[in-house]
Amino acid sequence: MPAHPDRIGDIIARFPHVRRNSLIPLLQAVQDELGYISEEAIVRIGSHLSLPSSKVYGLATFYNQFTFSPGGKYHITVCNGSACHLDGAGRLVEEIKKILDIGDGETTRDRLFSLEVQSCLGACGQSPVMAINGTYFSGITVKRLREIINQYLEDGSR
Repeated sequence: MPAHPDRIGDIIARFPHVRRNSLIPLLQAVQDELGYISEEAIVRIGSHLSLPSSKVYGLATFYNQFTFSPGGKYHITVCNGSACHLDGAGRLVEEIKKILDIGDGETTRDRLFSLEVQSCLGACGQSPVMAINGTYFSGITVKRLREIINQYLEDGSR
């Protein structure tokens, strides 16, 4: 998949001041818009901030919010924090794995879905919680999970 050089340049242009404290916001902007941090983005961000690519990559790999390969059209994030874990998040993850034939950190062959299990999504009072492309679903049951995934499967095939 191409690294979208024009889009990377557009993102970097929004950070005209060369400041090292722009590194994380720049990485977040690239992640938000492209869905992942490409090797080209790392090199160009490093060049813009006068940092070696190894420093940019080192910082990016420290945080689990950044990914380095393109994910699916629909990115499923399941919370496995204490409350969600106790309320059945593990069953949800197993069901997603069964339905989509992917594991944590993987993407379906058709690039429609990717799965990520996180330690907390910050909605403990509504557990178990998951998000798809930033849309949160709370109090999820296995039955409701199947309905949600089927809806996204229908929408994705259009």
